[in-house]
Amino acid sequence: MITRAQRISALQDALNERILVFDGAMGTMIQSLEPDEKVYRGKRFSSFGKDVKGNNDLLSLTQPKIITDIHTAYLEAGADIIGTNTFSSTSIAQADYGMQDLANELNVAGAKLAREAADLMNTKTPEKPRLVAGSIGPTNKTASISPDVNDPGFRNVTFDELKVAFREQVEGLIAGGVDILLLETIIDTLNAKAALFAIDEIFKDSDERLPVMISGTITDQSGRLLSGQTPEAFWNSLRHANPLTIGFNCALGAAQLRPHVADLARSADTFILAYPNAGLPNEFGEYDEHPHVTAEQLGEWAKSGLVNIVGGCCGTTPDHIKAIVAAVDGIKPRTVPSREIAMRLSGLEPFQLTS
Repeated sequence: MITRAQRISALQDALNERILVFDGAMGTMIQSLEPDEKVYRGKRFSSFGKDVKGNNDLLSLTQPKIITDIHTAYLEAGADIIGTNTFSSTSIAQADYGMQDLANELNVAGAKLAREAADLMNTKTPEKPRLVAGSIGPTNKTASISPDVNDPGFRNVTFDELKVAFREQVEGLIAGGVDILLLETIIDTLNAKAALFAIDEIFKDSDERLPVMISGTITDQSGRLLSGQTPEAFWNSLRHANPLTIGFNCALGAAQLRPHVADLARSADTFILAYPNAGLPNEFGEYDEHPHVTAEQLGEWAKSGLVNIVGGCCGTTPDHIKAIVAAVDGIKPRTVPSREIAMRLSGLEPFQLTS
């Protein structure tokens, strides 16, 4: 069995040789199975005092086979990296279900399920190591936006509260065996900074560093995160963390997301990660974009030199990932640009100090 250090080394080498493929949606794959309240509860939580339907992360404890089967399907489709079923496994997000005390357990369990699926695939294809990324969602609260339109200065969470919650999550993910830490679907850069602060504390305490991948979300056609930043400003805000990748996922389909990925590709001196939805949702909230359509668009991104890792978010399936693998096969990955040293700052817009 190859070690985590060996897998991380193989990842670094592979990024310089080819375009890697991340997996597809977890949530919409679960929803397609239409699990009911009883399925979510399982035996352990059969008498729990609150409804838990919709708490997808709980399935890592109550229905582990569902999660393992999804991981396996993406691995068999050719994904190089799979994400854990831990998007909402912080005490802050789990408080909606009264399950905040399960946060650490959810992360350990979610990481172990993905690790076991990846390790099994690695025994079949040792020439192509598969890695596990610990999924760290943004939580359901934002540190820089008021939830009360009548009180712009109000916040329902503090930076320190976010840091504590993210630290608990990351410790669980690492204990469960992830290779990578993935901050994804970021709508508020300050939340991401809290997560990065927690991660840095853990790295300093343990003397072990894992690659960190960061993925924001452009929420609409404005080309900005919900907290208002443009792609380049987003990068300027987070570059200090020296992430392995920066990129975008969710909210938009590939057609709508392309210009924003291109903005990052021009400004970021690190690898680019992008995994859009399967188009925009229809009037029923479902995703209709066929695998070959998504794949053709991501193949064009690859040929245009925009990306290093691609995959799928909401609505994508193993069929989408299989088509994406074929579409980017043999295409040279984006070359990371060298940028001159300069003072680059950010508010909502980027700023570079020039003489």
